[in-house]
Formats: sequence, structure tokens, C-alpha cells
Amino acid sequence: LAANAFLAQRVSSINAIAGLCEATGADVDEVARVIGADKRIGPKFLKAGPGFGGSCFKKDVLNLVYLCESFGLHTAAEYWMGVIKMNDHQQERIVSRLFRAMFNTLANKKIAMFGFAFKADTGDTRETPAGYVARLLVEEHVRLAISDPKALANAKLDLADVEGVAYEDDPYAAAKDADAVLLMTDWKAYPQLDWRRIYDSMRKPALVFDTRNCLDADMLRGIGFKVLNVGK
Repeated sequence: LAANAFLAQRVSSINAIAGLCEATGADVDEVARVIGADKRIGPKFLKAGPGFGGSCFKKDVLNLVYLCESFGLHTAAEYWMGVIKMNDHQQERIVSRLFRAMFNTLANKKIAMFGFAFKADTGDTRETPAGYVARLLVEEHVRLAISDPKALANAKLDLADVEGVAYEDDPYAAAKDADAVLLMTDWKAYPQLDWRRIYDSMRKPALVFDTRNCLDADMLRGIGFKVLNVGK
């Protein structure tokens, strides 16, 4: 429990720094590289993004919170609960940044979500950040189209109670007539897509929000996209 809580805490910590980087004009990747060069800290689990998911981190942190509360260690419980709160806040910030970037309204906008699995190379969607973000977007009356190489079946199950979501195996189909592409999972195939083709098929101004910082932002801007990144 302690090991997973420490790893989750590192993810929430770098995401907290990412928000500060956005506010000040810094680059979270540069900050993370310098932090990771300190041998007392090391470079692992310092990648800013949409927050942690999967079956273990949230469950284990909450178990640690429960143990602390059970033994009357309320301040320690609040500290570890802050790791979860920061993770949720990071996903809420994604939606709020989209809101501001799309002229302060998301209603009736089409957003193509690229990736639903909590990490690449898996169909696992347990506690995936994309699930929470998807629900927040639907609450804002977004027309959401989700594409993922392996996780679409699980996405349909996870969002079975959510109406109006489209599921597309083909990312080009998901992006057609979209106002924005929201990249949530860093699948290796996504940087290799024909982004000119995607741009030509979208409504303008076309936006890409790369929450994993895995795309070539300068290339995208050269095509004509407006680009958002986490921590930049």
C-alpha cells in the first residue's frame, strides 16, 4: 500500500507542478528532467498528464486513508486523500482548459477523444482518467466520439449509462467534423497519424489537446491546429 501510494503521490506532485508551469510559462518536461536528475528523487513517475488510473493506485491510496483514519491519524489520512483530490482536479482542469480554449462553451461541440485505456498497450479502462473526463464532457453537452485501438469494448461498458457517445475504431472517422481532438492515451500510433488529413476533416478553428505531450506540437501548429499541452 505504501509503495503504490508513494508512486501515486509522485504523479499528483508533478501534475500540481504542471498547473504552475502553465500559469508561469514554464515547461513541465524541463522541470521534471531537472528534478529527476537529482539522485535523491530519480526520474521515474514524473511524467505530467491526465492523472493516474488502473486498478491499484486509487484503491491502495484509499486503503491507506482508511487505515490512517482507523488509527486516529486524521492528518495523515487527509494528506493521502490529497493525492486522490489532486488526481481528480487534474482531470477537471482538462475540461476547464478545453472550455476556455473553445470560447467558453462546449455545448454542441464535437470532441474526438483519442484513447480511453488508462495507459497505452492495454485495453484496461479501470479508473481510467478518460472515463471521468468523458462524463464531465457529456455533462457539458459535448458530442463525444471515442476512439481507441483496444479499449472500445470496455469503454462502451464503462459508459453504458451515458447517452449520445459515439465509438469509432477509426480515429479519422472520430475526428471528422470535430471541433477538437482530445488525446488521452499515448498510443504509439497516434503520432504517426496523418494529422493534415485530420485537420482538413475538422471544423475550424481546429484544436488538439495533447494531455500526454506525445505529439509534435510545432508540426501541428504548422498545419494550422491550435495546440494545448499539459504543463506547457
